Amino acid sequence: MTTNKISRRRFIATTGSGVVGLAPARTTVRASEGRVEPPTFQVRKFYTVLSLGRLGLHGTFEQSVALATKYGFEAVDPDPGLFARLPDHELGKLLNEMTARNLRLGAAGLPVDFRRDETAFSDDLKKLPEAAKTLERAGVRRVSTWVMPSSDDLTYLQNFRQHASRLRACAQVLHDHGQQLGLEYCATRTLWRAKRHPFIHTMSEMKELQVAIGADNLGFQLDSFHWFNAEETAEDIGTLRGTDILTVDLNDAPSVPLDDQHDNSRELPAATGVIPVAKFLGALQHIGYDGPIAAEPFNKALAAMPLDEACEKTALAIKKAFAAADLA
Repeated sequence: MTTNKISRRRFIATTGSGVVGLAPARTTVRASEGRVEPPTFQVRKFYTVLSLGRLGLHGTFEQSVALATKYGFEAVDPDPGLFARLPDHELGKLLNEMTARNLRLGAAGLPVDFRRDETAFSDDLKKLPEAAKTLERAGVRRVSTWVMPSSDDLTYLQNFRQHASRLRACAQVLHDHGQQLGLEYCATRTLWRAKRHPFIHTMSEMKELQVAIGADNLGFQLDSFHWFNAEETAEDIGTLRGTDILTVDLNDAPSVPLDDQHDNSRELPAATGVIPVAKFLGALQHIGYDGPIAAEPFNKALAAMPLDEACEKTALAIKKAFAAADLA
């Protein structure tokens, strides 16, 4: 999740011209009759987000909107800093311009450092009501964050209790502003084995944490990379309702064993075929997921490309992934 105040990659480092449409059409010609059949793709409910941060790229909100329009994305990341500076009439104008471009806003990152000491958490929690109010003004209803899957200082139970308490406080503030909180588990073995005490790194464990938090505005930030590294299946996704998922990250993995997968080294969707993208997307389609989905490759080669080229390449990758799952 790269829209958070502290990105996962930075946290780990400090602690250890033509439009490329994303809705392809496919026709079939019957050889015996010589006629063209209508497209066979299923219409999906989830919508594509151009997330420059998840691509390792930098750009303004205005650039994101222009590039999303050019390459057929359906949403962009919120920019809370920009929204906070705009008076109501200017924010309304900006949102109307996005609507005219058939664009919407994806999920925002939770701007609270709940992973470190109590002082840092308390200071950020005090600022959360104002941040949530800003997102509420912009119509953002989905907020998400990730859970670090190991600790040198806290045992599993100590970490579990701390996360439940702190995230409960965050969820309560968001609830007051009509927002939901999505939680992401991180399943790479090199990450949850990196410290003395492993912590939550599977879907089932994250369900347990959500029960312990006890708020009614919780859901998942589901990442295909971590779903794959947790050795989970389409059936695991099938245990969720579409409304249980608030945002989705889509990617592929290098062709290396699970023991050698690293959180910050991935590929664009459908690039290697290591992650069964058709099963992942098909499961989301089956449960009726209707939220944002963004590519998150954490790929150095992509991040080094010019902004325009990287966005075009990402759009083509998502288009390829959707085609593999017969989705329009």
